[in-house]
Amino acid sequence: MSAVVAGGVAITSTWASRTTPERLWRRRILPDLGTGSLALVAAIVAWDFLYYWDHRFMHTSRYMWAVHVVHHSSEHYNLSTALRQPVAEAFGTFVPFGSLCLLGIRPRLVETARGVNLLYQYWIHTETVGALGTAETVLNSPSHHRVHHGSNRQYLDRNHGSILILWDRLFGTFEPEGERVVYGLTKNINTFNPGRIATHEYVEMLRDVASSTTWRERLSYIVRGPGWATAHRAERAAAASVGPVVAVPPPPDLEVPVSA
Repeated sequence: MSAVVAGGVAITSTWASRTTPERLWRRRILPDLGTGSLALVAAIVAWDFLYYWDHRFMHTSRYMWAVHVVHHSSEHYNLSTALRQPVAEAFGTFVPFGSLCLLGIRPRLVETARGVNLLYQYWIHTETVGALGTAETVLNSPSHHRVHHGSNRQYLDRNHGSILILWDRLFGTFEPEGERVVYGLTKNINTFNPGRIATHEYVEMLRDVASSTTWRERLSYIVRGPGWATAHRAERAAAASVGPVVAVPPPPDLEVPVSA
């Protein structure tokens, strides 16, 4: 456990320091796009594209899910859900949004794009607004994002987009809202304690690491998806309940008496 934690902190802190917008701006490969309207639009669209992949990554790798799970822990869906933000971002390796600077987008515009992205996400956390018609072909909406927060099987890991839902349509993760959404986690933690909400996935992850017997299994519990961890724990529990298989030797052949 100590090796995993120390190694994780070293990797995430190094990643964060080497992917800052300012650092990547100095290494840009395209000319400065300036601060005009086109540069701002490019920054917003490019940020949204990277956000899709970053958000998708947070649902498919467990150590990133441990950062993001706070946002999905509510069993209700309203504007306050948008304010359930991660508190352990230092333990993640996020898609480097600073890489936009390599394309000539100034660090200040990258921050502006981030703000626009966050503001858009706020209003879609509601059950008050219904479907938006043809606008939902391109834009994310409350309906699309309700699906994202659902624990229904068909809604899991769907609709990762922020402003644009186009990315989900293009990359196969789109799901329309159909049956009523059940909010929360597939296994809810039933607490309002903020400390427990923020740390429960880390606690479970370290327990899994401590109970593992090989480095392959330990690392799998960290980097593979949360669904894999649940399935693997179930397999181990089933194997333990059955116990070791004992080979039983076949019975000896019966001797047939010879008639006199």
